[in-house]
Amino acid sequence: MNRAAQEWINSDPDPATRRELESLSEHELAERFSAPLTFGTAGLRGPVRGGPHGMNVAVVIRTTAGLGAWLKAHGHSGSHVVVGRDARRGSEAFATATAEVLAAAGFDVTLLPRPLPTPVLAFAVRSLGASAGIQITASHNPAADNGYKVYLDGGSQLVSPADREIESAIAKVGGASSIARTPVPAVDNSVIDNYIRRVATLPHGQSRNIRIALTPLHGVGGDTALAALHAAGFTDVHVVAEQFDPDADFPTVAFPNPEEPGAADALLALADIVNADLAIALDPDADRCAVGVRDGDGWRMLRGDETGVLLADHVLSTTPPNSLVATTIVSSTLLSKLAPTRGARFARTLTGFKWLTRAGDGLVYAYEEAIGHCVDPDAVRDKDGISAAVLVADLVSTLAENNRTLRDVLDDYALEFGYHHGDQVSRRVDDLAEITTIMDRVRRNPPHEICGESVMFVDLAIADSPLRTDAVVFTGATTRIVIRPSGTEPKLKCYLEVVIPVANRSELVDARAAAKARTTQLRAFAENL
Repeated sequence: MNRAAQEWINSDPDPATRRELESLSEHELAERFSAPLTFGTAGLRGPVRGGPHGMNVAVVIRTTAGLGAWLKAHGHSGSHVVVGRDARRGSEAFATATAEVLAAAGFDVTLLPRPLPTPVLAFAVRSLGASAGIQITASHNPAADNGYKVYLDGGSQLVSPADREIESAIAKVGGASSIARTPVPAVDNSVIDNYIRRVATLPHGQSRNIRIALTPLHGVGGDTALAALHAAGFTDVHVVAEQFDPDADFPTVAFPNPEEPGAADALLALADIVNADLAIALDPDADRCAVGVRDGDGWRMLRGDETGVLLADHVLSTTPPNSLVATTIVSSTLLSKLAPTRGARFARTLTGFKWLTRAGDGLVYAYEEAIGHCVDPDAVRDKDGISAAVLVADLVSTLAENNRTLRDVLDDYALEFGYHHGDQVSRRVDDLAEITTIMDRVRRNPPHEICGESVMFVDLAIADSPLRTDAVVFTGATTRIVIRPSGTEPKLKCYLEVVIPVANRSELVDARAAAKARTTQLRAFAENL
């Protein structure tokens, strides 16, 4: 065993991960110590396991010590910090360790009382005036993972250069067992109660006469979502019983992500059985909200772009002129067309809510196509699946008063702006080098024509603009393709959009068919990159 590994094991305060590391082969140890976890999308994510390249108590302690040192260096000594957690493996121990290290370093720590949705933590940071917040969660990652998510700047996700600076501070921290810890009692439910009261104020309409089917997908959003819906007046809610209680194994789904094929099957089956008007799926930490609607004789889940524009329009119906709405470079172009017709400004940002919530002054709504919606940025500067669910319920119930549905509104958009059809191809890889190889190949030899349509190519990695990032964009007369590595998972993502003009309602069926046929061609292109 090399010296670095032995020193780590000697300073690991968790006997379970010490034993785990001591049982590994030299090859396995080399992989665990090849590099530490690094800050990705607003923090750390990785498999729950021993060593610096995993999520464990030692990593959490050292990370928190580094974060504390950074906060002190930036004038926040003794400031208020909020710590929360989900119900994944290790979350309770990680949250406790985080709170204890910060308390010993002199910070005023609020430790939330139980596993709670990530938006509650983001709300607490902002409402309590905290300098920082840490949520222990891996969101919708596979069951083996956990994470450490950092909020700064009034409850917004961590961004550069703070992430790199904090990593530098972590690198200067000694062994985990040498870092002081002070016990911290958990607080009462007042933060959660205040959050629910805030969410209950969001609906615009008066009608509440709809039936809702709901699943939290074995995550921590179930109780809070029910409480918020009930507080807002939506009391006819049916839940997927086998998915309601938190379960770190996510036993009924292959991946705990509402976007994954099959993940919402139980929800849609329940919606059909109870004759619901709306189906809602939250991801495990409840910061994302997927919406299911009746479609002909069956049900389907709306794409994130469809829900995103519906909510944007609903929010803009009650906000002042010149309000700002925002989405990302990988989302549909539809919001950029709708916003000016509603008297609003539009902004496009890099992918992720760490950028969206910083889109500009007057922000009233932001969304990303990956079913993330920020409907109340004054209270929660992040995506929030629960407040989005309440506002979707408000929109559906308001429409139902006039015998209209979300499908009807989407058809209206097709007439006003053209039929926008989006899709995504995600290629999961075992070796991240494969993603780099594909991106390099596309950049070296970009096609000038895709599936018979001429396209323009833009490499955002060399773009002279705030949207500079590791992504490429192809744009044609009816086609838009964005290709980028995922920021949270070992995936290459290809975002597809086709826009077909629609002159009248009689053309809608043909426009949908043409768009889907075109999308099928684009999927084949993306799958063979």
